[in-house]
Amino acid sequence: MKRKSVTLLDIAQKVGLSTASVSMVLTGKNLSRFPRETIEMVYKVSKELGYVTKRSKNERQIILLVCPSVINPYFATLIQGMEQEANAQGLRTMICTTYWDTEKEKQICELAKEPSIGGMIFAMIPQQPELVRELSKIIPVVAVGDKQNELGLDTVDVNNYNAGILVAKHLLELGHHNIAYICTSLNSEHSARVRRYEGLKSQINQTGLDAKLYLVTREIPSFTELNTIDVEHETGYALAKQCMREYPDVTAMVAINDMVAYGVMDAIVDQGYSIPNDYSVCGFDNIYPSSFSGVKLTSVEHYIIQGGRSAVRLVHEKMHKIPPRVSEGSGVTRVEYHNRLIVRNSTGVPRKSN
Repeated sequence: MKRKSVTLLDIAQKVGLSTASVSMVLTGKNLSRFPRETIEMVYKVSKELGYVTKRSKNERQIILLVCPSVINPYFATLIQGMEQEANAQGLRTMICTTYWDTEKEKQICELAKEPSIGGMIFAMIPQQPELVRELSKIIPVVAVGDKQNELGLDTVDVNNYNAGILVAKHLLELGHHNIAYICTSLNSEHSARVRRYEGLKSQINQTGLDAKLYLVTREIPSFTELNTIDVEHETGYALAKQCMREYPDVTAMVAINDMVAYGVMDAIVDQGYSIPNDYSVCGFDNIYPSSFSGVKLTSVEHYIIQGGRSAVRLVHEKMHKIPPRVSEGSGVTRVEYHNRLIVRNSTGVPRKSN
């Protein structure tokens, strides 16, 4: 038997409004007449019942792509992977940036409740996971980022702890015993940065050698993220100079990502030192400039394009209720790509002590 189409009357009866009011909300007309709670309820019920407008039957649904910024090639590459897959699946995309501002993230979550939005992908771990978990009851939501069992969302995982271990092993095998971690804001809202640090620290502590890990970090407000285009390079440059000044025994610097590592490398050269003879430098993400002949940065490969495409496939499957092709656990689906260390010319044996 053919399933009966959901009508405006069905929604109106469930939310306790007239069909005319429901129609105005769903078409975006005279929204100022209604409380925000009423608008959200209409959006929620229309999605739960599977209501499809005459207009939307002939349109592709929109997926919101949320990222901190697009200046870092990591996020730009991840977004491009998402858009490649969205195009292949006949979906439209809309990019929203937060610059790590929790209020912006909240506003984007409100936007996601609009009837035209079919799904949402975070290119990072949301800073307000409880808010996003509630949103996932209305539309499919996927997050790309650090492997976290407690997040409660469908995820494409990056094992940042293991990435830290890979870098530490490499530097320890080369003979480095004094290593610095150069990092932008390091707190619970940036779990990937914390987990990379924990992986480094764990591996260094397990060696049994007289090895040390120094932390050199700086908090960066969201206002600065928005208004400083080269904020990561600038921070890496400043922190590397601080590290050389405060920890003269350091022979290797591990940057939180490749963009910060470029700043570290420039600071080392500008101070009259060479790479890797005086300092070894490592990064994370293996963004495409890291392979350039003038850079040749040792970095951890996270398979960014593939991760972006997998995130869109997960959302598409949820939107169309296609059974997932990967195993589920605790009500969520996870896809994980294994890390791989790419060794280039920026790392070598430590300099000899004076």
